[in-house]
Amino acid sequence: MEVLNDLYDYNLKIFQDNNLFKFSLDSLLLAEYVTIEKKDKNLLDLCSGNAPLPLIIAKNNNIDITGVEIQTEIYNLALKSIKKNNFSNIKMLNCNILDLKNYFPGNNFNIITCNPPFFKVNNNSLINNNNLKAIARHEITIKLEEIFAMVSLLLKENGSFYLVHRPERLEEIIKYANTYKLHLKEIIFIYTKLNRDAIMVLIKMKKNARIGVKVKSIIINKNTITYQNIFKDVSK
Repeated sequence: MEVLNDLYDYNLKIFQDNNLFKFSLDSLLLAEYVTIEKKDKNLLDLCSGNAPLPLIIAKNNNIDITGVEIQTEIYNLALKSIKKNNFSNIKMLNCNILDLKNYFPGNNFNIITCNPPFFKVNNNSLINNNNLKAIARHEITIKLEEIFAMVSLLLKENGSFYLVHRPERLEEIIKYANTYKLHLKEIIFIYTKLNRDAIMVLIKMKKNARIGVKVKSIIINKNTITYQNIFKDVSK
């Protein structure tokens, strides 16, 4: 069933469907993590879902945003949300990330963001019977390395790539980052409590940048009232 929700406390509205994959904390954190500079003219958001990140970024920044979502049902929700919030600087593409080379030339974007499917598909995978939710959670239509390859193609020299993912896949992320010349500049681990394993990792990379990375952390729990500017004193 389709519903119109508040996009947390951003004074924005977002269309969702109880039978589809809804926006979650990782999308909010990724949006807050992105830094937009005056020189940045455009941003590409991969695996956009119903567009929570483009909506949040567009609220506070004058930048051209392109969201990419493969699932038509969720793509249509994104279009409705963009129209509802009266944003003219967001456009959406309903396609596979692998097809983006047919839409854009190389070295095209200042910033690329991605909240991808977190889980591999193998014999032990517990895949949701709802195919729409399964595609959002598992690497059914796109694999992690394929994302890195496309980001490397489309990102401008020294452009920034922001990724949110699971800490247990950090080794793969570093391997692909090195392979595709997307050098890690900052890692932030997200915890719910001290002395617990991290539940999430946010990573900033730059294309063909100097080598050197900062590692930081932040705790987010039930007492966290808002996520707006949550990284202000951590990563800026």
